[in-house]
Amino acid sequence: MEPLSAHGLPRLSWIDTLYSNFNYNTDGYEGDGAEDVKSQDGSETLPYIDESPTMSPQLCMPQGPDGETVSPTPPEGLLPGGDIEKGLEMKKLVLSGFLASEEIYLNQVEALLLPIRPLKATVPTSQPVLSMPQIETIFYKIQDIFEIHKEFYDALLPNIQQWDEKVTVGHLFQKLASQLGVYKAFVDNYKVALETAEKCSQANSQFQKISENLKVKGPKDSKDCTTTVSLEALLYKPIDRVTRSTLVLHDLLKHTPKDHPDFPLLQDALRISQNFLSSINEEIDPRRTAVTTPKGEARQLVKDGFLVEVSESSRKLRHVFLFTDLLLCAKLKKTAVGRHQQYECKWYIPLADLTFQTLDDCDTCPSIQVLPEHEIEEMKIKISVTKSEIQKEKKAPKGQSRVERLRKKMNEQESWLLLHSPTIPFRIHNKHGKSFLFLLSSDYERSEWRESIQKLQKKDLQACVLSSVELQVLTSSCFKLRTVHNIPVTSNKDDEESPGLYGFLHVIVHSAKGFKESANLYCTLEVDSYGYFVSKAKTRVFRDTTEPQWNEEFEIELEGSQYLRILCYEKCYDKSMLNKDDNEIVDKIMGKGQVQLDPQTVQSKNWHMDVIEMNGIKVEFSMKFTSRDLSLKRTPSKKQSGVFGVKINVVTKRERSKVPYIVRQCIEEVEKRGIDEVGIYRISGVATDIQALKTAFDTNTKDILVMLSDMDINAIAGTLKLYFRELPEPLLTDRLYPAFMEGIALSDPAAKENCMMHLLRSLPDPNLMTFLTLLEHLKRVAEKEPINKMSLHNLATVFGPTLLRPSESESAKGQHITSASDIWSHDVMAQVQVLLYYLQHPPISFAELKRNTLYFSTDV
Repeated sequence: MEPLSAHGLPRLSWIDTLYSNFNYNTDGYEGDGAEDVKSQDGSETLPYIDESPTMSPQLCMPQGPDGETVSPTPPEGLLPGGDIEKGLEMKKLVLSGFLASEEIYLNQVEALLLPIRPLKATVPTSQPVLSMPQIETIFYKIQDIFEIHKEFYDALLPNIQQWDEKVTVGHLFQKLASQLGVYKAFVDNYKVALETAEKCSQANSQFQKISENLKVKGPKDSKDCTTTVSLEALLYKPIDRVTRSTLVLHDLLKHTPKDHPDFPLLQDALRISQNFLSSINEEIDPRRTAVTTPKGEARQLVKDGFLVEVSESSRKLRHVFLFTDLLLCAKLKKTAVGRHQQYECKWYIPLADLTFQTLDDCDTCPSIQVLPEHEIEEMKIKISVTKSEIQKEKKAPKGQSRVERLRKKMNEQESWLLLHSPTIPFRIHNKHGKSFLFLLSSDYERSEWRESIQKLQKKDLQACVLSSVELQVLTSSCFKLRTVHNIPVTSNKDDEESPGLYGFLHVIVHSAKGFKESANLYCTLEVDSYGYFVSKAKTRVFRDTTEPQWNEEFEIELEGSQYLRILCYEKCYDKSMLNKDDNEIVDKIMGKGQVQLDPQTVQSKNWHMDVIEMNGIKVEFSMKFTSRDLSLKRTPSKKQSGVFGVKINVVTKRERSKVPYIVRQCIEEVEKRGIDEVGIYRISGVATDIQALKTAFDTNTKDILVMLSDMDINAIAGTLKLYFRELPEPLLTDRLYPAFMEGIALSDPAAKENCMMHLLRSLPDPNLMTFLTLLEHLKRVAEKEPINKMSLHNLATVFGPTLLRPSESESAKGQHITSASDIWSHDVMAQVQVLLYYLQHPPISFAELKRNTLYFSTDV
């Protein structure tokens, strides 16, 4: 066995060289050792819990004389690329440092346990210090937390003492992560515990003395055996500890070979911990001390992030910093290679002078230039193609240099998307100056910014004017204080990070409880893709209720998504507020919450039920996921008596019709009452309604016309799309698919015209008649684009892949394509272009098409 240090930890080779650099048990994972750092006004400063997907947790590094972070220089042989043995030695160092900080943490939790017994002993006396409910509230779950970490410490210590490459610790971290439910209970009670402790301190001087003078034992080798810490500071330790444990897991994974038995266990523990952090971050008030104000108070960073500002009629990407007394808008300066990045302040507003504007309040609000949706969709397709190219080049023998060029290209594409996608206005105004307009893609995020600012404004704030020097100091501090380091694009992430889910998420929004008064309530669903969140579905409004029962199912397309957000709104029926800009959202948010889309949970065939708690409201929902590979499959129906999944010629022959009845009826109903509907064919219908219509058409229900007239129009549009998607062979046929791809790629207009018309003429009659019927319908829909926002390009994007995507057996023949996802990204743009070509073409007559062998003259 290796000799032990005074800590009771093993002495490591070169540990003295590195230990001070990594500084785990002082500034790293423990953050503060036994003493609490005080800000300049004497208040406790809270460490920030950061689980941002763009944040790469690193070891805490020492600072140089200029305050910049200095990377520690590992001993020779430990530089990147060192062998596995040295990596495991590094892992041992990480674990040793963490164990030392775990000892400190146990001492801190034990200090919280010490007063419990004497306080309980006074309860039955004539002069109790606290009541039993107060004791249970303030010290809630402390005993459980102590026992969990004592067991973990006792199990980890012998593993490090008897260290070799075969030692495994992943199971210990996995077990620790699995017990985070205790921490969730602690966090849920945390604010109440603090409030109770504060009230009790004010009411009882004896308890005040106890709460300000808790004794924490030092490490075993410490000469100064105890330090004095406040109850409030110690109650924060469990919250801070989860973050520290998560950081350690990142570092352990870095230094654990992928084939080591620990690797999957540590990955699982990290996934659980990160999921937990994302759930508690919204409940804690994270702050970082920045600089001191002229009055000597500590100005702290509360929130920061990238927002799109409309400035001089153009969109600019800004980094916005919310401090305790002001909002600062900055941009990154362009710096020479090798120079440290710096921020330039564009403007700031003291919170005491900041107000929120609506469209009514601002006479000179800048107009919001919104790009046509098809340009956004085209860019998404380009990004998908670039992603596929990167994956292919990675496998190529000499593809690394091209990979870097492609990454740069993808970064530019994603940055463009991030800049041009947001449309939801967030207007702020300086009482003594001008107004500013940000655009966000998510009402959830707009609400978070507004709530954070309003929470700070409840305090007694005074307007501040910064001198040029003060502003320069504050702006310089932003670089070190920021919590969001990179713009949220996937090209900024490591390959090892989760790429998210691609496919279809089925969500049933069941019900909600916890409303205090009756209201008109509905929910919206948001998912993230390409680095930002966007609203994907909306339930119907449940009127005048405290317990809405929606039970609505939605199918949401995921494009690299990792989170699902649910927002609950009260519908506004005030007529004076309804004639707003299209992107204004005037309804009141009652609550909001999010869940991580864990692939292991949602990818099972069964529905996964869950609850999101938001502001005292509980929303029940279920979800299951279908991967893109599976969703691309065309599955023929086993029953030939229906219409879904049955060949189109079989259906028309049975019906003795030229165009299937389902197509004619759905088109008729959409043209009757859906042609003015915003987003018709783009917005999802309720899945249960679509399923009911599918069953009705399959069984030839007599009441089908009554059902159609009563059904939500988006469900009817969704049924028509589903019919074409479930055809066992695409409407434009497997046989002709390669020719359509070649024809649309032709450059010469005459050649393209002849080819594309010849291909139409080659279709079987039922396919051709149905296609021409649909084509004319979609043109009539696009004529109402000013009202329904559906251009020919938007409609081609929705229907192109549905009408052309080959069946699985055909696509498998193309050996150059390796997976369904590759088919999606490479061919979808061409599929859209094929349909768009016909939509933009003058009316095509079935009779004339069949009569002419050469449809178009070649003398263009």
